[in-house]
Amino acid sequence: MQKKPSAPHKKITKVPQLTKLTESEQELLSKMEHGYQLETDSLGGNPVLRRLKDREVLRPADSNASTVKGLRERGLIHPDTGHDPLSVIWGLKKAK
Repeated sequence: MQKKPSAPHKKITKVPQLTKLTESEQELLSKMEHGYQLETDSLGGNPVLRRLKDREVLRPADSNASTVKGLRERGLIHPDTGHDPLSVIWGLKKAK
């Protein structure tokens, strides 16, 4: 019996999975999706959530500069200009 020629091996590439979000990152993203904007100082510290409808301010207890940095590095938020030169307003990245 003759052996059938084998098909060339296909390379299987694995898509890297996104790391799971922490609870504080999930909380910030959830609030931003529901009408709040994230504001920080120019270095990303002192995160504050401000509701756009009535300007109510929330200070998330578990969030800090590293929470904002993690979201930015994952490409989930992007910086916009703030109301003064020392503040940053963060927006959600649009899904493609």
